[in-house]
Amino acid sequence: MTATHDVTNQPRPLAPYDASDDAALLEGLRREGAGWAEEGVRRIGLRAGSAEAQEWGELANRHEPVLRTHDRYGHRVDEVDFHPSWHQLMAVAVAEGLAGAPWAEDRPGAHVARTAGGLVWGHTEAGHGCPTSMTYAAVPVLRREPELAKVYEPLLTSREYDPGLRVPAEKRGLLAGMGMTEKQGGSDVRTNTTTATPTAEPGVYTLRGHKWFTSAPMCDVFLVLAQAPGGLSCFLVPRVLPDGGRNTFRVQRLKDKLGNRSNASSEPEFDSTVAWLVGPEGQGVKTIIEMVNCTRLDCVMASATLMRKTLVEAGHHARHRAAFGAPLADQPLMRNVLADLALESEAATTLALRLAGAADRAVRGDDGERAFRRIATAVGKYWVTKRGPAFTAEALECLGGNGYVEESGMPRHYREAPLLSIWEGSGNVNALDVLRALGREPTTAEALFAELALARGADARLDAAVTRLKDALTGASEAGARRLVEQMALTLQASLLVRHAPPAVADAFCATRLGGDWGHAFGTLPDAADVGAILGRALPVRG
Repeated sequence: MTATHDVTNQPRPLAPYDASDDAALLEGLRREGAGWAEEGVRRIGLRAGSAEAQEWGELANRHEPVLRTHDRYGHRVDEVDFHPSWHQLMAVAVAEGLAGAPWAEDRPGAHVARTAGGLVWGHTEAGHGCPTSMTYAAVPVLRREPELAKVYEPLLTSREYDPGLRVPAEKRGLLAGMGMTEKQGGSDVRTNTTTATPTAEPGVYTLRGHKWFTSAPMCDVFLVLAQAPGGLSCFLVPRVLPDGGRNTFRVQRLKDKLGNRSNASSEPEFDSTVAWLVGPEGQGVKTIIEMVNCTRLDCVMASATLMRKTLVEAGHHARHRAAFGAPLADQPLMRNVLADLALESEAATTLALRLAGAADRAVRGDDGERAFRRIATAVGKYWVTKRGPAFTAEALECLGGNGYVEESGMPRHYREAPLLSIWEGSGNVNALDVLRALGREPTTAEALFAELALARGADARLDAAVTRLKDALTGASEAGARRLVEQMALTLQASLLVRHAPPAVADAFCATRLGGDWGHAFGTLPDAADVGAILGRALPVRG
């Protein structure tokens, strides 16, 4: 009998691999003040790249969460059931400090360490990063109400994952979500129609309304916007009340999303729902914006993670697949594509860690870093998340038809990529937010240019880009906001690479992204680019 199904010229499975084997990440971790966390980040990276953790990610997305609105007797329960793999992913993430834990640490660099941990643990899958991100972001908002923070902060910063709806104070750890958008307004939250009525108890209200997009309905507490007598305000809504009774949080349905399938996103209805005021009445947006700043940083982190993960997948495939007489990784045009992707990935990772460093130092009272964080996070959120879908599509294409089938995992990554530019403010919202910061907070522009000045004189193309950016600020308009923010992002990324990356990386980035020696797709680096040095850094051969 003649064999007809011999398998040849196919790459072996990528797992197990080390998701932390990334020079840009480890260098950034040390540079931004969290070198003490390197051993832990490397431990997370090995676990993220294990066959077991990779399978958890696949199973959590294959077996999607299921909503149970009622129990067998007809009682309303509004529970969401998850596959065990989801709980495994969550347990590791919380234990490794990727939720609220950094707020309980005094040492400098705690927030950088968390971002670095997310950059490697995110190689498993992206959906469970939503509740950990919102939990992280809820803590600074709750601190506006010390009495609430006293009760909830120790549990939101816990490293114990304790799923299930029970009295919050009786659990070992809590997760937080948020509910801002409504169907008539979306990002225009000031048009919210959910109402908040004061009760006889100071600071306690009842809510009535319907939220259009509230992720992670299985969380213990939520920060919610609603219209109080004094205007749009922020409230804390627990799923279970202190006396053990269920708060009214009717989950009408789970969203049938393009990607992010492992994570439940819902439409909850409030009806006499008990809530506690956070911050003054009428200052809901101002109160919750600190949460948004934190989750926007996580969108940058998640996009950078997705880039790195798909680059590693593409590089692995190219090394173990031959075509036209040679391994793909040795073919000049494939090397150009991979090197171009590597530049984009390093720029995204370096910016994510710089933003995390700014956040860490801002928390510790550095006003200059606070101003830089204010503008650079919005800039990074706009640009890095916008690059994600094109990047992921190109990485998928490196696998050819193999990348287009679900078994490869690449379609899941591809579906995930657009999400990050939509959540926490779409591209237009973030671009306009940059204009708002420039107009209302002049120190933000000063902080941005102070950062860019640190690389002055190191590259003529960068110096010219900084000059163009200063000129562009003079005539900034709403219609041109995207163009302006793109200039800011590329100039900022280039300045970071010029200061911190090897010359081959910085030179190629400046030549293409700033100097115009580039095409309109990935894989159009100039012949002068040192592709070998770029790939040797981004995709080192191990073992």
